Amino acid sequence: MSGRTAFRAVAGAGAFALVIASAPAARAQAVLRVNETVSFRFGIAIQAWADWTEDALTGGYAENLFIRRARLYVGGQIAPGVTFLIVPVGSNLGKAPKSSLSSFYIEDGFLEWQATKALALDAGLILIPLSRNGLEQSVRQLTLDYGSFTFLANGVTQSVAGRDVGFQAKGYFASDRLEVRVGAFQGRREAGSRNSFRSAGRVQYNVFDAEKGPFYPGTYLGTKKVLAVGAGFDLQGDFRAFAGDLFLDLPVGHGNGVTFQFDFIRWDGGTTFPTLLRQNDIFVEGGYYVSAVRLLPWARFESQSFLDDGNEGRDQKRFQAGLTWYGQGHNFNVRAAYGRVIPRVEGVRSTSQFTLQLQLFYF
Repeated sequence: MSGRTAFRAVAGAGAFALVIASAPAARAQAVLRVNETVSFRFGIAIQAWADWTEDALTGGYAENLFIRRARLYVGGQIAPGVTFLIVPVGSNLGKAPKSSLSSFYIEDGFLEWQATKALALDAGLILIPLSRNGLEQSVRQLTLDYGSFTFLANGVTQSVAGRDVGFQAKGYFASDRLEVRVGAFQGRREAGSRNSFRSAGRVQYNVFDAEKGPFYPGTYLGTKKVLAVGAGFDLQGDFRAFAGDLFLDLPVGHGNGVTFQFDFIRWDGGTTFPTLLRQNDIFVEGGYYVSAVRLLPWARFESQSFLDDGNEGRDQKRFQAGLTWYGQGHNFNVRAAYGRVIPRVEGVRSTSQFTLQLQLFYF
């Protein structure tokens, strides 16, 4: 790792953070109102990374300064009870090997019809409702990014960042504490499009405060009391995935908050997706927000355990710890993280990664 590069990245981040922190917090929403039933909302998100990743063979570090995510949010209402969200995104812009082509694509693109107070129908490019972590909004996560094994079905199902095109029914019952999501999605399309659709669903029960919306946050920063238990499935042909999760977010003291999450996913590609090997994956994270200094130290653990004989050597564990300074909550923050990947096979080098992220978000 280049010490000069690291110093410049950290110094630049600190200077920018001081400028943003001294500015007043944005309260109003950028809305274009056409009439009483038609309106448009706009927003942006930028996550800039300085990243150093160790190579397992040489022990050297790949150094990158790049845009992890750049998004434009366009949402709104086009009729009573009918809303939409479109999110064009650029991912890993400038990361080596650099390309002159922009990697922009549509990440979210769906409409929602609120048929009744309890029932809504979504259509478009939607997050697959399998696990809690997989339904989180990336700009409001507790740790640096999604779990390493949260979206393992992306490639085999021809999905986009955990999203797939389809229809989803979403219902809220028991004073909005019981949430049910179930949908049919494209999944992998064979020649002639005659193979079965992909089906997925999830049930979540909130013991305390209810949660509503297309995405979950990774932390409420001590502003909400949440204990949520969920379970989900994802199926296509012989492919099976089942998940269970628990999320806890509690206010503690004067503006402080504790956050904890546990996710378990069983993946089995079966004969439909034989490259997706049968495995059990675990994701655990936790953190404590100290409001007086706007700091949140956090840590996470992940494990990948293959179940079939002969694949045990692919098992691995991952550890990550970091510190986030919330200059203006999720709208602007600075996050530093150190991670370690530990393979099961003896003689294979464990690797480290250090990442610094600056985030700007408004929607």
